[in-house]
Amino acid sequence: MKVLVLRFSSIGDIVLTSPIVRCLKQQVGENCEVHFLTKQGFKDLLTDNPYLTKLHTINKEIDEVIADLKAEQFDHVVDLHKNLRTKRLIAKLGIKNSSFPKLNIEKWLYTNFKVNKMPKLHIVDRYFEAVKELGVSNDAMGLDFFIGADNEIDVKKHFGLGKYKAVAIGAQFATKRLPFEQLQHTLNAIEGNIVLLGGPTDKELGEELLKALPNKAITNLCGKLNLQQSASVLKQSKALLTHDTGLMHIASAFKLPIISVWGNTVPNFGMYAYMPGKQDLLSIHEVKGLKCRPCSKIGHQSCPKKHFKCMMNQDLEAISKDVNSH
Repeated sequence: MKVLVLRFSSIGDIVLTSPIVRCLKQQVGENCEVHFLTKQGFKDLLTDNPYLTKLHTINKEIDEVIADLKAEQFDHVVDLHKNLRTKRLIAKLGIKNSSFPKLNIEKWLYTNFKVNKMPKLHIVDRYFEAVKELGVSNDAMGLDFFIGADNEIDVKKHFGLGKYKAVAIGAQFATKRLPFEQLQHTLNAIEGNIVLLGGPTDKELGEELLKALPNKAITNLCGKLNLQQSASVLKQSKALLTHDTGLMHIASAFKLPIISVWGNTVPNFGMYAYMPGKQDLLSIHEVKGLKCRPCSKIGHQSCPKKHFKCMMNQDLEAISKDVNSH
């Protein structure tokens, strides 16, 4: 059996496909080949995965790889993205395929009319619907994230760090992030060393937090590490404080205590930290009872209602207390 898994983006979504890759490799048969197609910018999430036979990437268009994929002569395509692009790719390959319930209508009802028809089911469990016909089931072992040896970071040697809490300060959309003052207040209440993690776009925010909290033991690594290196630093932390981000899902793979803060998005979408049997490691902070929430399944760059109550009304003391409990 030769299987191609499709998921083009983004960080968290790709990490959430890792149980599918593992279970395909372990359950379909000893000689099963598992291939994966994603965007070039996300290949580092998959490069070191031992369950993958081969990684394929595109820059922009699926036509870049059609010929190569046809030459592989796959037996089955598992579509874990399920959009027009993947449907077009599958049509061009002309082979048997399966997908998962994406629940676009349910999400639309939830965001536009606040009618919650979402099943109480994590997206990972919905992903497994796509491989059921291949005889693959969830092994309940959670997520995987593999770091190459050249990206492992000795935090003591490189940064002089001992024990610390990690904080993922960013998120792709502003409505998924705590405002500066709330974040500052929360960090000020966290005990011990703090390491800020994020990409290049979060570097300036990290520096502003350092200036605002001169008496706190904070190390800003935003924009200074690649994703695998950030994952290595994260893996060695005592706990992670995070928004609804990709690093939250990477922390899930490491079975770390996760304190997650939710703004315009909601855990009911099924994208919360996935740790079967270890739910005690997860604490979720959200402002319930808001008639305007969720306002989007992904996010906005500003609050559509202008008040941003989903973050402004967060219980900051409860958040820092949960962080300090680890």
